[in-house]
Amino acid sequence: MSVGRRPSPPTTLSLKHAFEVEQARRESERFARDEAERRQQEEDLERAEQLYDAAISDPAFLRDHGLTVDWRRYTVILESETLRIRTYFEAGKASVTIGDKRQVSATGSVAAPLKHEEVDSVADALRLMAQFLADEIR
Repeated sequence: MSVGRRPSPPTTLSLKHAFEVEQARRESERFARDEAERRQQEEDLERAEQLYDAAISDPAFLRDHGLTVDWRRYTVILESETLRIRTYFEAGKASVTIGDKRQVSATGSVAAPLKHEEVDSVADALRLMAQFLADEIR
């Protein structure tokens, strides 16, 4: 039995080729994750804008109850002299918190939180803001 020259490996099977394929796969996955995150952020921003528009839709109601509404990227804040209702959109959820401005927390500038809930839609966030407000305004 003679040992001859080993045949050359097929040209499609090489470390370089496998490495390049792996790099391309990872880049494609990273791009897909980045795109999904960008789309989610756009959706969260749009939902915050919808909530803001709903909150400011009746200026007379706001004025009659001494309320102001502010909007900062992903966040809608409804305030009076005594309370702050903050709704923050992230990852498709709305986090709604009411704070009592009369009981300032240890940091000095943040309203002490009273209640906190998470919901899935703009309509539910608006409903929860209204519930929190009704609890505080008799």
